[in-house]
Amino acid sequence: MSFYQTSVQCGDDNNNNSSSSSSSSHHPSSSPSSILATNAVVAASSIVRPSLMSQVGMAGTAAVITVTFIHPIDVVKTRIQVSNNYGKLGMVGTAVKVTSDEGFLALWKGVNAAWLREATYTSLRLGLYEPVKVVIGHVGSGNDDSTTATFLGKFLAGSAAGALGSLAGNPFDVLKTRLMTSAGKEMPSMTKTAIDLYSNLGIMGFYRGIDSNVARAMVLNGTKMGVYDQSKGYVVAATGWSKKSLMAQFCSAVIAGFFMTCTVAPFDMIRTRLMNQPPETKIYNNACDCMMKIATKEGPLMFWRGFIPIWSRFAPTTTLQLLIFEQLRSVMGMKAI
Repeated sequence: MSFYQTSVQCGDDNNNNSSSSSSSSHHPSSSPSSILATNAVVAASSIVRPSLMSQVGMAGTAAVITVTFIHPIDVVKTRIQVSNNYGKLGMVGTAVKVTSDEGFLALWKGVNAAWLREATYTSLRLGLYEPVKVVIGHVGSGNDDSTTATFLGKFLAGSAAGALGSLAGNPFDVLKTRLMTSAGKEMPSMTKTAIDLYSNLGIMGFYRGIDSNVARAMVLNGTKMGVYDQSKGYVVAATGWSKKSLMAQFCSAVIAGFFMTCTVAPFDMIRTRLMNQPPETKIYNNACDCMMKIATKEGPLMFWRGFIPIWSRFAPTTTLQLLIFEQLRSVMGMKAI
């Protein structure tokens, strides 16, 4: 091959190379914007939309773990609500009296019923929140979460999930309340309590206070999930933390716990009074009758008696439940609430 031919060939090769380089440099797939778009698609595809059973199962796990540690506060709160004597002692005085009269383990009376309650009631009210949001159109389909939910939408989703959970968990709620208020050093039997309740009142005995319990669950879960979801948006916007940040989840859960106590305390008082009625006497006919009798005979402020122990229970319960639930979702590759 001559020098001229070689030079021409080299020149052609150089031109071809530069043309290829120029072509590839202008190819859309290699531009920074297209790379970012591709990464975004890959990241979105890695977010898993959890199945219904996965969400309910994770919520139940978080709830059962939490109630094991929080149950003593619930025992103290319930004793204060059903007895004027305990009400005068306050939270610390009630805890001291219960442990001195009935033993330290008395603070865990009814924990077995509480486990069953959490496995039904809380697993549904917490696990169904996001699916209900999807149903009412406040979350986009698939991996698209672009639809912005209003606080009302979040509250309604939480309320609907709470009502469904309450219907499933009411029998265990009744048993738990009776076991927690039983006196004496002997640990009460859940089986014996259930048999006695059925013998005296039939199957409807397990649904005592169902009206107030459903109303309570709707207000409680609507406030809990609505305030948690909404406040997390404010916390993330103010701090720059991500939704998966433990600090963002913690702060949002603490805020939700306080507002839950304010809205739920009256319903909690009515529910406890209805569920703890003696089998042989009927003091209150229904939730409305109970509300009127408490308001007229004991005063409106009676609805908030035990506010501190209720808050002392709601604050750690809400925080632990939501933190554990969020971490389980993260482990499963799911997005934060």
